[in-house]
Amino acid sequence: MRGLIKMERARSAVTNFFGRVPLAYTRFSLTPQTDGDASQVEMKLADDEECGETMGEPVINPREGNNGSRSLCLKILAVVLLFFIGFLIGYLSHRGRVSAAQQTTVDGTNEDEVVEEEVDEEHSQGSPSVLYWSDLKPILDKKIELLNFETSINNLYGSTRDAGSVNEESLAALMDREFTKMGLDKVWSDEHYVTLQDKSGSNKVQLLKPGIVEADFELTSYVAYSPAGSVTASLVYGHYGLPQDFDDLRISNINMTGVLVLLRSGKISFSEKVRNAELAQAAGVLIYPDPSDFTFPSNANQEIESPFGHAHFGTGDPYTPGFPSFNHTQFPPSRSSGLPGIPVQTLSSKDGKDLLGKLDNEGCPKDWKAGCRLKAPYTVKLLVQNVVAEKKILNVFSVIKGFEDPDRYVVVGAQRDSWSTGAAKAVVGSSILLEVARVITQMVKEDQYKPRRSIVFASWSAGDFGAVGATEWLEGYLSTLHLKTIAYISLDGAIQGAGPLQVSGSPLMYTMIQKTLKEVSDPNSNGDAKLSDKVDSKNFIKPLSIADTAYPFLAYSGVPSLSFSFVKDNKPYAYLGTREDTFENFQKLVSVDRMCRAVANLATQVILRLTHDHKLPLDFVKYKEELLQISIGLKDKTADINGLGLTLDWINSASGDFGRAAITLKDTFAASDPENKPFLRSLNDRVMKVEHSLLSPYVSPKDSPFRHILYGYGNHTVEALKKHLSLLKNETLFDKDIFKNQFALYTWTVQGAANALAGEIWEIYNEF
Repeated sequence: MRGLIKMERARSAVTNFFGRVPLAYTRFSLTPQTDGDASQVEMKLADDEECGETMGEPVINPREGNNGSRSLCLKILAVVLLFFIGFLIGYLSHRGRVSAAQQTTVDGTNEDEVVEEEVDEEHSQGSPSVLYWSDLKPILDKKIELLNFETSINNLYGSTRDAGSVNEESLAALMDREFTKMGLDKVWSDEHYVTLQDKSGSNKVQLLKPGIVEADFELTSYVAYSPAGSVTASLVYGHYGLPQDFDDLRISNINMTGVLVLLRSGKISFSEKVRNAELAQAAGVLIYPDPSDFTFPSNANQEIESPFGHAHFGTGDPYTPGFPSFNHTQFPPSRSSGLPGIPVQTLSSKDGKDLLGKLDNEGCPKDWKAGCRLKAPYTVKLLVQNVVAEKKILNVFSVIKGFEDPDRYVVVGAQRDSWSTGAAKAVVGSSILLEVARVITQMVKEDQYKPRRSIVFASWSAGDFGAVGATEWLEGYLSTLHLKTIAYISLDGAIQGAGPLQVSGSPLMYTMIQKTLKEVSDPNSNGDAKLSDKVDSKNFIKPLSIADTAYPFLAYSGVPSLSFSFVKDNKPYAYLGTREDTFENFQKLVSVDRMCRAVANLATQVILRLTHDHKLPLDFVKYKEELLQISIGLKDKTADINGLGLTLDWINSASGDFGRAAITLKDTFAASDPENKPFLRSLNDRVMKVEHSLLSPYVSPKDSPFRHILYGYGNHTVEALKKHLSLLKNETLFDKDIFKNQFALYTWTVQGAANALAGEIWEIYNEF
């Protein structure tokens, strides 16, 4: 037995020695190629000779002549010699133990026990155990079925948990204790001093007639980061506050300058609504929830009180944009450009309807059922006096270290704070986070599962103010996280109704999540239905919203991210951000244990897939398809682009290079030896660079934090390029030089992503 083990080790050593790197490179060209994806990949050896050897075998240079043949013979002799030495050592070791086993030992140990003990000792030293997916899945299913989430949620549920409050800090300590009791490899926390806002209690919204107050509306919450201010003006209804809604008002000749605008919640975040209203020259914003846009618990009163939200068009502390707030560090005064310049306040659904009843239908956009302008002689007064407050927040972490690549990790996180009790908003996600950590820890300790890569569990603070805790952590480790973090999985707001699953995330996660949905039972079905049965396989996954706590991981740090939520009738939960978000209402909304088990099962399977396989299950080929669609979308503008002295062939060529690099890497993975760990690690590292390479390197993370060219915000994005091109006919709005810069920087960002995917710099050759 020992001899066989030695022989196997010798064989593996030889494989790793001779097969670490492929001696070939891909030649990419940035010369114009109109089809973008049709040009061929030209594989070359270092000396421009054809490569006939398989991956991992030595390549002989024909110019070496007999020296090359002699070198090959020497290598073959070395292999034979190593095998012989391994066999001899194993044989002698085996004979020695056989002789010892023939004698009676003091404790009665026989040969079989000695061999078994050595094998167990070898596993304990850290190599991943051979547990295939077919082994892991039944173990996981059994453990998930034993979870009792009602008990777990009750342990976390309590009074209000405002970010930075005493109650929220006590919850941080509770999460720390729970992680510690599980026996994870390490538990720690980081501390930040951040700028938040509190409600002053004197905010007002009043309906006025000349000389009298017609109505004084009750305000139960506020909108964080609204500037203080007072506005008395006419009121205009702006539907959901989408850009198209404001365009419809302009087309209807409704002047938005200096007015208060009334908007329905939903469709987009509060911060996006306020940003759009400010761009339309409005003086202030009122937001109310319409019950028809939401899901309620059974037998609930179909009214919603004024919800809490924030108006910062960004994430993190808006007074330390681009840099972290560790250790109470003080910097010169700085403000995020995403802070609004107009006051904002939320209303209840009842008060919103009352204001709608005072509007006139005349001259409104044709498709709108409601009126759009306040009838004379009414006006509305908005007074906001929110108080800025610096508060200490704590992020709590724990980790299960990987057995093979501990410096590569998957992060799974949940928001811990919430305005009011926040059952669905924060408690459920925090509970699932703890139970997922518990299940995986048990699998490692009791079932011999040894993840190749590490798993970090994160409990975030100040999530209600725009992923403040998570973003500050990302800012603190910006230079290293994209090199080490494989993916981020968010558990926030994962259950908002007993309906189908909605998924948002990076295209890199598409294929993996599709496979996972086929293996998780639908909690809303009594039969054998799977989550995949109610999902549109083509359009089921959507881009992350700026309101999603996973968004900064993707758009700021370039980490592939995933977020999902069960919703009914495609509508969010009505009580998020209100005092009605209680555990009692949540129990009426869904079957708690069944829904939480489904989320825990889904999240854990994704984590295991990311940490189990030799090859990272991130589908980098999906971005080839995304970039191709962008090229196709620009094809109709070919004449306009050519008229500016540019050619679409350049973008097509860069996208084509990316596609060819993706296919080449995919083929390299397929041909690689799973035992060649250094080589596989180098391939996985190239996959980890894909998302980050799509962050524009030409803009500052301080001034344009969301640098992703496909899913970020700013002039560096594809959407900004398309929008600017659409203004071509308007000489006052279109700037040729700005567009040329957008065109060039997009092209070179894509080309840079292609080069990163292709491999080492000496394996790439660009022809200009």
